[in-house]
Formats: sequence, structure tokens, C-alpha cells
Amino acid sequence: MSANSASLGQTRRGIFLVMLAALCWGTIGVATEGVYRAAQTNALSIGFWRLAFAVPALWFLLWRVVGPSALKISRRDLALMLVMGGMMALYQVSLFTAIPFLGVTVAVIITICSAPVVIAALAAIFLGEKFTAHAGAALVLAIMGTLLVANLTPDEFLARGSQVEGVLWALASGVGYAIITLVSRALAGRYHPLQPVSVGFTAGALLLLPLALANGFVMSYPLTGWALLAYLGFVPTAVAYWIFFTGMRATPATTASIIVLLEPLVAAFLAAFLYQEQLPPLGWLGAALLVGAMGVLVFRK
Repeated sequence: MSANSASLGQTRRGIFLVMLAALCWGTIGVATEGVYRAAQTNALSIGFWRLAFAVPALWFLLWRVVGPSALKISRRDLALMLVMGGMMALYQVSLFTAIPFLGVTVAVIITICSAPVVIAALAAIFLGEKFTAHAGAALVLAIMGTLLVANLTPDEFLARGSQVEGVLWALASGVGYAIITLVSRALAGRYHPLQPVSVGFTAGALLLLPLALANGFVMSYPLTGWALLAYLGFVPTAVAYWIFFTGMRATPATTASIIVLLEPLVAAFLAAFLYQEQLPPLGWLGAALLVGAMGVLVFRK
């Protein structure tokens, strides 16, 4: 087999893994809505239990695959992994808080589609990259799309407090998602994919526990609730992030950013099928603008 054929095969495998991760992530919203319907709970509790189920599985896999060398991490990279954990806590708690306000479809679309614009802005601030006209155009499209997806005119945005609160939580989730992406790029290639995920998510769980305890930590769930929490921890967290970071080793970032669009599409389909959620016509226009904002960044020259 030639080197080019081998490289093509690795790229295809990477694309498949990123796609599989995106499909897993697309189930987060409906699973979270299911937990809310099964029990009186809150975002901090759901966020903690998701990571609490994920962390033991991640460390078991890490130790089996990497062994004792899994703990060989530089101080600088350890700090980055801890930042990843904090942002994971922000990302998921903000998303879980937004869902009761906006529904699964709107919350996930705003979160995922706003993240690339946030990445462009943060790269300009922290990495010294020029904030280009493309980034500015993407930012305008993203703001317009967010308002339309949330079914808000500018006047309504100022008047409808609960809806606005949901949008702000979804945008905060997008910020957390964006920073996780930036940190993962900084760590890519230096560690096994399971290392930053295991360390970071452990830090996230430890951060969420005292916050949950101080804000009505829920420890009692029916069997359905526990099953959904375990699913959130194992499938779209432990498994999905492992295969995502593995796939990113051979997948161009631009390609991956397009593939991840599967997540809100899967979330919208499942929410429509399970909970009869539907976007109004202007909502679909807003979703198109958000996708367009991503396209402006992805396909810029």
C-alpha cells in the first residue's frame, strides 16, 4: 500500500469517527429533556451526574490503553486540561439550563452554531489572529440567526425575559464549547486522546460537585432518570469524546467543523420525533443563517 493510500485511509477513518461522535452528541438534548421529565432536578445536578458516570469509565479505559505513563503530563498542559474541565462544566450546565427555556432544538442549534464564531473571536484575542471581515460577517449572521431561531425580534429580545435568559445560557454554552475546541487543538498530538479528556472531565466533576451541593443537589431519580444519566455519562461523553479526539488526529479541522453540524440536525430530528418540537419558518431561516455564519468561516480563503 502506498503512503498516499494509507494517508487517505486514515483520513477516512478520522472522518468516520468524528461523524460518529457528532451523532452521539446529537442525543444529549433529548436525553437531558428526558431526565427533566422523569424527575424534579436542575442543570447542576444533571451536569455533575453526567461527568460522575463518565470519569470512572474514562480512567479505566485510559489505564488499560496507556498505563502508568498516562500521568506524565507537563504543568503547562495540566493547566490547559484543567481549563478544559472548567469549560466542560460551563458548556453542559449552560446547555442544560437553556433547554427548559428554549427546547432541545433551539438550545442545541444556538450552542453549536455560535461556537465557531466565538472561536474566531477568541483566536483574535488570545492567539493574535487578525479579526477579518469574514469573522465580522459571520458574527452578524450568527446574531441575526440566533434571534430568529429563538423566534425573537429585536424589540421582543428586550421584552421577553425568560426567552432571552435561555438564549444567553445557550450562548454561554457555545463559549464553553469553543474554548474546549481551542484547548483540544493546543493539546492535539502531544497526548493520547483519553488523557486530556480524563483529566479535564475529572476537574469538571470536582468543580460541579460543591456548586450542585450548594444549589439543591438532586440525588433521587426514578430508574428511567438514572438510566438516562448513565447514558449521558457513557455514550455522548466518555465514548464520544474518546472517538472524537482520536478522529481529530487524522481529520482536518475544517472538515471536522462541517461534520459537527450533524449534531444539531440529529437533535432537531429526535426532538421532533420524541417531543413534537418544531421550528417555525423564521426559525429555519435563523438556523440557515447560523449555518451560513459557520460557512463564512469555514470556506474563507
